[in-house]
Amino acid sequence: MKITIGVATIILWLFSSFTAKAQVGNHAIPLAIPDSTVFDTVVRKPRPRINYNNELDIIDIVGNAFHKFKGKRVDTGEIKSKKLRIAGPVPAAGYSLNTGFAGIVTANASFYTDTSANTSTILSSFTYTANNQIILPLQTNIWTKNSKYNIVVDWRYLYFPSLTYGLGMLTTASDGYLINYSAIRAHQAVLRQLAEDMYAGIGYNLDYYWNIKEINPPGNKPTDFENYGLTTTEFASGFTFNFLYDTRKNSINPQAGNFVNVIYRPNLTIFGNTSSWRSLVVDIRKYIPFPASSQNVLAFWSYEWLTVDGKAPYLMLPNTGGDPYGNTGRGYIPGRFRGANMAYLEGEYRFRILNNGLLGGVVFANAQSFTEQNTNTFEAVAPGFGAGIRLKLNKFSRTNVALDYGFGLNGSGGIFVNLGEVF
Repeated sequence: MKITIGVATIILWLFSSFTAKAQVGNHAIPLAIPDSTVFDTVVRKPRPRINYNNELDIIDIVGNAFHKFKGKRVDTGEIKSKKLRIAGPVPAAGYSLNTGFAGIVTANASFYTDTSANTSTILSSFTYTANNQIILPLQTNIWTKNSKYNIVVDWRYLYFPSLTYGLGMLTTASDGYLINYSAIRAHQAVLRQLAEDMYAGIGYNLDYYWNIKEINPPGNKPTDFENYGLTTTEFASGFTFNFLYDTRKNSINPQAGNFVNVIYRPNLTIFGNTSSWRSLVVDIRKYIPFPASSQNVLAFWSYEWLTVDGKAPYLMLPNTGGDPYGNTGRGYIPGRFRGANMAYLEGEYRFRILNNGLLGGVVFANAQSFTEQNTNTFEAVAPGFGAGIRLKLNKFSRTNVALDYGFGLNGSGGIFVNLGEVF
């Protein structure tokens, strides 16, 4: 497939940067440190210290407004204490063409299981939309002592009447019609350290969709969903084989580092599937401080989602916004494009607007492509771009409230809200 060349090129590029740094030591970025320098998470060379105590966040502002404390909060605890740092719950409102107006309550927490471990995180939210959709995820990323084990959980419940547009990139906005379904996702994996920042492990993924209905399909011909195989339920079950290379020290808001996550998932009939099919996800990210002496970050993301063989259920095919955090394809409705294979690239520049860290901004651009049903080739690309603001919610966990507006082709666009960075 055409995408294989692109994936190989990116992996080789990142691998060359990894091997050039493979012999240097591992230093985690602490929440607050007393000396005058910190160490870059990739090249391990001194960079200007981030003095979190001198920064300002929403909690400082609210605390002063309600006379909970005066001035800025100061972290007087240990450098990497086991204290649970909670950001939220934060109420927010958003709008997209897929959900209409949405009310969101979101929260995350960060902590250390040990002073030798990477930052562990817990993310959750509750979303209810004007289209009567319910989204309830729970996602955890736990690191044990010495970061020896990484425990990853992605559980979620969905009640999600939404639009589908058919298969491939050649559909139009007028092809969209409403489908309805409920779904449960239970994905979990345990990875063990093989070398510095490198992990491998095994997991188990289960996906179940029920009460699947087409609400208002076009009446002049069968839909792509019907031709593909419309049923009232869809089910997938399979073990996963996972590889992870991660030099980031804060997954909520990476300041530098590299991230490679590869998940191979064989869904075999012995695990309850009606037919066997296999998928492969290759998630690659790179973060570069730019300028090097600043807290601004140039970030790149490549997300390849492939059906290696067999026939995946329609709702489990690669699709816009179908990644675990629902963030691919800013500028387009989730589910706008769908196909057996997905190629995705995005770049973003994150910069401070205020020196105290309270307010920042981003500009971004992305491109997505899906294979066509008949040819299994990539024949078109849908670009997206936009900008947004960042409001610092918790300076110690570096959690931002992210509010972006993305634009796509043919008038597509919408507001995208996140707690933490998009990637």
